[in-house]
Amino acid sequence: MSQTKTSDDKTKNIQEAQFLEQNIQNLFFQKQAFQMELTETHSALREIENSKEDAYKLIGQLMIKVSKSKIIDELSEKDKLLNLRIKNLEKQEKSFSEKLEQLREKILGK
Repeated sequence: MSQTKTSDDKTKNIQEAQFLEQNIQNLFFQKQAFQMELTETHSALREIENSKEDAYKLIGQLMIKVSKSKIIDELSEKDKLLNLRIKNLEKQEKSFSEKLEQLREKILGK
């Protein structure tokens, strides 16, 4: 009976480890997407800061002229938000990785 329970526990731990690995991979892809968006935001900020004129912004199918200062404010706010999201994803990734390492040790009987 105890060997069956041990086998069931091991199976459960393996399934949980696989689930954590999938979550870590999903977090990695999300983080990568946010990092790409952050790079684009930095590039746009540099361009608008070097510009002497106002800029145009796409809103749906409309292109609207927006003041340089407003665009800089919006892009700076987006930069802060993206950095916050990336940091949160990194915290989750670290937490999942630590749990995964603990499960691996259980599975391998260390």
